[in-house]
Amino acid sequence: MSPVAALEEDIRNLLATNNMCVLATTDPGGAPHATPVRYFADGFTLIVTSLGDSPKIRNLRADPRMSAGVFAPLTTPESSRGAQLFGTAQILTPGDPGFDARWQIVTRSIHETERTRFLSDPSRCVLAVLTPARIVYTDHWRRRDGHPTRRTLTL
Repeated sequence: MSPVAALEEDIRNLLATNNMCVLATTDPGGAPHATPVRYFADGFTLIVTSLGDSPKIRNLRADPRMSAGVFAPLTTPESSRGAQLFGTAQILTPGDPGFDARWQIVTRSIHETERTRFLSDPSRCVLAVLTPARIVYTDHWRRRDGHPTRRTLTL
């Protein structure tokens, strides 16, 4: 497997086996705003659900640049593994092209107890589709295979 293919596989594995990230946006005054959110992975793209008037959605509507940090639970120093995604967000509302396909990814993964909350009604939700242009992946365990601790994937 090529080094790029190995990196892509490592990143996809991290994104598929976790579901929480810290989403960083910028508020209208230029201040950083970091929010822990659950995501749904679609390859390298992350989908975040929200009510349409949340601060993170307001920030992304005004400035679609974002960064998201995903990390696996740390059990030992050697198990440190995570990714920083840098890119832009697209906000989709019901009726927008692409909303239904992304909504299907979300509904496959929500827990039954959540179906009674706002996720039960897509008309109350917006989707933030986080598309990275660059991913910085850190994995201390992969050093044993000769990989550097930090590798960058440009998409």
